[in-house]
Amino acid sequence: MTTLFDMCSLIRSKNAGPFLLTFDLMFSSVEFYQRAKRTRAVTKQHLVELYGASEAEVTLVYHDAALAIKASIPRPLVQCAKGDGDCYGGQQYVPLLSIEVAE
Repeated sequence: MTTLFDMCSLIRSKNAGPFLLTFDLMFSSVEFYQRAKRTRAVTKQHLVELYGASEAEVTLVYHDAALAIKASIPRPLVQCAKGDGDCYGGQQYVPLLSIEVAE
């Protein structure tokens, strides 16, 4: 099975202010993007399971013009709070890499 890692030219995470994390998945072709969109490769439920956010807190957008999926969730800790091991949010994308995408 193909993973998001195989289909995207860029998968990243970053802060969207001190209280939110945002994820960008940019696909390397129209075909890969359409496949991910058709099969709902990324859903709010995926983000709930991977990151522990509640479904009501997840924002998820399939952006056709950019061939991209964008998602945002609350940070588990406020940016740079004691115990925050990733102040810039740049390492949080890793669990998304292995999501399998159906044909």
